[in-house]
Amino acid sequence: MSSVDSLPKLPELNKRILFTLFILVVYRLGVFVPIPGVDSAEILKIFSNQGKSFFDIINLFSGGAFERASIFALGVMPYITSSIVMSLVVKTVPKLEELNKESSGKKRIAQYSRYLTIVICFFQASLLVTALQTGLGTGVDIVFDPGLSFYLLTVFTLTAGTFFVMWLGEQITNFGIGNGLSLIIAASIITGAPSAIGKLFNFVSTGDLNILTIILYIIIMLGILYSVVFVERSFRKIPVQYPQKTQGRKVSMAQSSHLPLKINPAGVIPPIFASSILLLPLTIFNYVDSPTLNQLSASFLNNGFIYNGVFALLVIFFTFFYTGMVINPSELSENLKKNGAFIPGIRPGGNTTDYIKGVMAKLTVIGALYLALVCTIPAILNAKPFSLPFFFGGTSLLIVIGVTLDFIQQIQSFLISDNYDNYGNKKRKKEPKRFNMRWFYDYNFIWPSRSR
Repeated sequence: MSSVDSLPKLPELNKRILFTLFILVVYRLGVFVPIPGVDSAEILKIFSNQGKSFFDIINLFSGGAFERASIFALGVMPYITSSIVMSLVVKTVPKLEELNKESSGKKRIAQYSRYLTIVICFFQASLLVTALQTGLGTGVDIVFDPGLSFYLLTVFTLTAGTFFVMWLGEQITNFGIGNGLSLIIAASIITGAPSAIGKLFNFVSTGDLNILTIILYIIIMLGILYSVVFVERSFRKIPVQYPQKTQGRKVSMAQSSHLPLKINPAGVIPPIFASSILLLPLTIFNYVDSPTLNQLSASFLNNGFIYNGVFALLVIFFTFFYTGMVINPSELSENLKKNGAFIPGIRPGGNTTDYIKGVMAKLTVIGALYLALVCTIPAILNAKPFSLPFFFGGTSLLIVIGVTLDFIQQIQSFLISDNYDNYGNKKRKKEPKRFNMRWFYDYNFIWPSRSR
């Protein structure tokens, strides 16, 4: 029986999927709620007339909330930036690294990330308000009543909007299907698909694109899609041998298994991290009253070679960094040793750790190069002399496909778990979680828990 046929028999899964869709609809409705005192129509005109700028990066991950001057204009990027900074701090501070190994310590570090998110939100919101009051650099009156009251109201509104989006993401993670923040980012990117398809048809109708260019465009897009799906679903299987065990009169035979390691262990996290990091200098350069820095920011964006080169280096760096965070060869080796398992031809202990490190190093190199190529090839082909109209960048395609595959995998895991729990006509004893608003008003959200 297929997974689709099994869906009607799983009311809990149906509820989770419907709840996920409901939260995404709530988020999309919030995108259209404008900041008080701002002429959103005038901002749309500015966006339609301007060329490439750092606003496009913010607008991409916010699902058009920025160009509409929405309360969700900052999106989840401040939280992602905060998570990157905290991850770097945890790796460099031994006390925090030890604290991160405990469950209570991870909660405390997550709270520290939220503190830092507040700081970043205030910083980015302040720059955004300054930009709005200056007409986004055009001199056009966008704000109806500029001043201190508008400044404070908008900064607090944007900060509250970011935390509300974070809360929506947590609700999806806890009560829905998939990773909430990743689904919100993917949904934001997908909303730009209709306009991108419309632009492509306009190019075709006006004769700017010939048949050969369209065929080449389709081939490249299908090639990228196939490559992403192939790599994301590929594993390096390390053979593992379990020895024969004797328990009383029961003798279990030796078993062979494998240790699956993904070709791209980091997933879509490195491109998201790289995009978030690039926002900070671009934001600062754009609003500092310095012609030199403004010119540097413009030339950086307009020069595809420099921008894509820096972006590719950041993607490679975060691939190695994040892979080192999520996969620990020493722990894998120790777990195999505790279970009495071993890799054929490799001694347990240090030799197994070194072997896994070697395999992971090769996989990380392959994954880093793959991510860098996928994220930069569409942008390179979009620039001169190729000038192919890629309205979706490699980063966008990678995020959407990666999140979609993860979403499908979680549904399949839910189906397998349900079939296992119901094997032999046994009912599940797990009580489903119930939706509540505790995340909002619990003091532990702001203040670390006093209990260790």
